[in-house]
Amino acid sequence: MTRRMFKISAGFEEVMPPEYRELVEKGPFEKQLGVAELGTFKELLEEHPLCAGCGLALSLRLTLISLPSPEDTVIVGATGCSSLAFPQVAVHNIHSLFGNQNAVATGLKRALSLRFPDRAKDVVVIAGDGATCDIGLESVMHSWFRGEKLTTIMLDNEAYANTGGQESGMSQLGTVLNMAPMGKKFKKVAFPEVAKAAGCVYVAVAAPHQPRRLERSVRRAILIAREIGPTYVQLYTPCPTNYKFKPADTLSVIREQEKAGLFRPDEYLSPEAAAYIQQLEEAKG
Repeated sequence: MTRRMFKISAGFEEVMPPEYRELVEKGPFEKQLGVAELGTFKELLEEHPLCAGCGLALSLRLTLISLPSPEDTVIVGATGCSSLAFPQVAVHNIHSLFGNQNAVATGLKRALSLRFPDRAKDVVVIAGDGATCDIGLESVMHSWFRGEKLTTIMLDNEAYANTGGQESGMSQLGTVLNMAPMGKKFKKVAFPEVAKAAGCVYVAVAAPHQPRRLERSVRRAILIAREIGPTYVQLYTPCPTNYKFKPADTLSVIREQEKAGLFRPDEYLSPEAAAYIQQLEEAKG
C-alpha cells in the first residue's frame, strides 16, 4: 500500500469529512512516529466508546502508534471491549468470531504473502484475555505450533469485561467477580510461559504505565514476526468498571499491582530473534 490508496481524489476535498482530511494530511502513515510524538499529529484512534479510564483503550492507542507500518498492517480482532473501538480505528481491521481470530489471521497472512511477495504485510491479532487464553486457546496455540508469522497481542483486563465482569483464566486467584462470588479458585494462567513453550520466538509483558516499553515491545514483536516466527505481547489493562476503582486511578493501580508482584514487565527473545533485532539496530546506526 502507498499513500495513493487513501489520498483524496482531486475535487473531492470539500465533501470529505474534516476528520478524514486531517488524517490524510497529518496522519502517521509512511512516517516514523512514536509515543514521544503523541498529541502532535492525527492519531489512528482518538474518540472511542469505551469506559472512562479504560486501560485497554489507552493500551490500544499506544499500540497503534507503535505499529512499524500502519499503512501495511491488518488487525484481526475478536468480540470484546476492544471490538467496540475498532470501528474508530483508521487501520484495516477484521472482526472475527469470538475465539477464531488466529485462524482468520493465519489465512490472511498466507494470502497477503502470496499477493505481495516483495512487501512486508503485517497481520496483528489484538484480542482480550477471554478470546486469547480461554475460548480462543485452540486457534492461538496451533498458530504458534505451526510457526505462523503473526503477532498476537492480548489486552489482559483479567475478566470478561464486555459481558459484565465474569472471571477468566487470567483473573487472579481469589478475586471476587461475577460468577466467582466466593473468589476465583485457581491461579492466573502463566500465559507468557505457555507462549514460549508453544514456539513464540518473542514474548513480552508490558502495560500503559510505561509507554516507551510498551512501544518497544509491540514494535519488536511485529518486526520479528515478519522474518522469524510467531510473537506474543501481553498488555496488562485493568478494568476500572468491573474492578471498581476510580477511572483516574488506572495507572496507579498498575503500579500497585507491579509493586505487589501481581504484574511484572518482562521480555524474552529466542537466539534467532535476538540476533535479528541486533541486526536491525546495527543497520539503523
